[in-house]
Amino acid sequence: WAVLPGQGLYHNPEFIFKGPDGGQRRTVQGYVTDLITDFSLKWLQQRDVERPFCMMVHHKAPHRAWEPDEKHAHLYLNEEIPEPETLYDDYAGRASAAAAAQMRVGVHMNPLDLKSTINHTLPENELRKWAYQRYIKDYLRVIASIDDNVGRLLDYLDEQGLTENTLIIYTSDQGFFLGDHGWYDKRFMYEESLRMPFIVRYPKEIAAGSVNDDMILNVDFAPLFLELAGVAVPPDMQGRSFRPLLHGDTPDDWRTAMYYRYWMHKEHHNVYAHYGIRTLQHKLIYYYADALGQLGAIDETYEPEWELFDLAQDRYELHNVYADPAYADTVRQLKDELHRLQAAVGDERYPKDVD
Repeated sequence: WAVLPGQGLYHNPEFIFKGPDGGQRRTVQGYVTDLITDFSLKWLQQRDVERPFCMMVHHKAPHRAWEPDEKHAHLYLNEEIPEPETLYDDYAGRASAAAAAQMRVGVHMNPLDLKSTINHTLPENELRKWAYQRYIKDYLRVIASIDDNVGRLLDYLDEQGLTENTLIIYTSDQGFFLGDHGWYDKRFMYEESLRMPFIVRYPKEIAAGSVNDDMILNVDFAPLFLELAGVAVPPDMQGRSFRPLLHGDTPDDWRTAMYYRYWMHKEHHNVYAHYGIRTLQHKLIYYYADALGQLGAIDETYEPEWELFDLAQDRYELHNVYADPAYADTVRQLKDELHRLQAAVGDERYPKDVD
């Protein structure tokens, strides 16, 4: 194995390689996405070809501060990338957490993020417009390097005749705001942050081009891997194998709701601690806004607030309908399910979260 210390560097990064005393540190010349792929290909080439293998390739990109390599630095120079619908969100009518967050494009970025000095005397919407283009282009450039390097791995599998019998998953640890709601970063339970990319290829079992809209979670990954490997799933695992979904078969008792919690109150980007539930149509979020003595959270407490979004009517989550009498029954049902899911994972509701 080889890992980056912390978030690592894009250019000439230091790695920790497998070795005694917690591993050996060494700086390697090159671009981090290329290097991680080089190490992965070397491992594949040197493996015991008589045995099954499992390899995880975790890239630094596209983590902040989005530094492209020379091969991709020229991309999009003379283009204007379309802006997201909510780039100029003013956070009106929602919980105070949205306006309090310090992750607005341009406003809360630094010169390293944008590779430029920043004119903070501009009106905020003008600053967002200018900064968004600089931000999104560098983001897409580092993504282009990932695309190229994923292609190198897929080419190797093709060349070795391994493609038909290898499960390949392309995913991430969370989503990311790409100017949505005027933000960069993540943490909030809003869709762009909550949802994760998930692409899978396994020709033996999955029809090419098939799409599934059922709800899977990252805790489901391990049970899937174990089932495919013929290993029993330990009963204390929270997740569930979604192998039937890969075949296009959704079990009658498959989940229709999921629980989320962000507990690092104000530690990063001034995002308030919150938890909530996401169903197929609705999202209920409770900003309890309290550190609760947790390590890595800031001890400044605010009055809790609720948000409810009807995702069928409000895909961009701009209209908080929690106080709308028409949704009173929906609120009651969602709170019941929220507390059930919370208890199922051994979490505790906030003391002020009362029925």
